[in-house]
Amino acid sequence: MVSGVIKVDHLLTKMAEDLITLIKVRQLDNPMVIGIHTGGVWLAEHLHQQLGIESPLGTLDISFYRDDFSRAGLNPKVQPSALPSATEDRHIILVDDVIMSGRTIRAAMNELFDYGRPASITLVTLLDLNRRELPIQADVTGDTLQLADDEQVKLTGPVPLALEIRKKDNP
Repeated sequence: MVSGVIKVDHLLTKMAEDLITLIKVRQLDNPMVIGIHTGGVWLAEHLHQQLGIESPLGTLDISFYRDDFSRAGLNPKVQPSALPSATEDRHIILVDDVIMSGRTIRAAMNELFDYGRPASITLVTLLDLNRRELPIQADVTGDTLQLADDEQVKLTGPVPLALEIRKKDNP
């Protein structure tokens, strides 16, 4: 059951504008944009194009880096990560759809460091659900959302991109 659908075009425009400003302020030369599967990749593709970044887009599948791997098991749709070059001394723009606990981002950073030590990581998320379990914050966020305990949010796409707010399935 879907309780609401939110289009994300205006949020992507805001995120791109905020990110352009941040890139200039931090003087991030030739940053590498990396999206976290699946929603983060869709968003990263849009931002990569809007920002006109020359280096190829990278993708991460953090399934093997999750700290709940032994409890939740392996995602049946695991895809290989694909980084166009080493991350050593590169400025990384890491993109995900939603930040909630911070655990997905922690797993992504662990994987990134396996490819080399980045000069910096700038975190960009479409939504912040403000339910942090780890001290990880986004540098650029499209919006903040408060969900009821029985609700969840899902990014659908890739075309068109939209956010669906749904009632959680009962186990």
